[in-house]
Amino acid sequence: MMLPSLSILKEDWKRNRHNTKGLFVVTFFRLANFFATKKRNTLFWLLGIPIVICYKLFVEWILSVELQVKTDVVPGLVIYHGQGLVVSDQTKIGENVTLRHNTTIGNKQNTAGGTASSPVIGDNVDIGSNCVIIGDISVGANAVIGAGAVVVTDVPENAVMAGNPAKDIKIKE
Repeated sequence: MMLPSLSILKEDWKRNRHNTKGLFVVTFFRLANFFATKKRNTLFWLLGIPIVICYKLFVEWILSVELQVKTDVVPGLVIYHGQGLVVSDQTKIGENVTLRHNTTIGNKQNTAGGTASSPVIGDNVDIGSNCVIIGDISVGANAVIGAGAVVVTDVPENAVMAGNPAKDIKIKE
């Protein structure tokens, strides 16, 4: 087993080249994610315990970026400003997604008292600051979620969403 592939790291580094904090968080996430997703009680899992603990202490508690270590994130993630960001470990994040501060992406409680699934974010999605994207929804590729939007329904590809609740205000060409 190899550590996170160099091609994944290169893509993350390329997209975060002028964003030191985002580069640090995403790189540390990749390392912690590698160990956290290994089968329990294996050598890799045991070796990774200190790394995952350091990630949680520093990134989650000090930097206030709750990008859970088991979240499914493909290459090219960019995190700008990285304060108050909360992403559920059930969320799936596509390629070349941009996240900004004070954003929550996660599940909600269903009528039976359990939790519903988390959002699936498509490729090349740009998410503004102070957004809430919640529930068993999908955000289509190339969508833009405007600052302060509250998204609780599916977002079509190429849509520009804004408002509370978010509405499709424009289809990108």
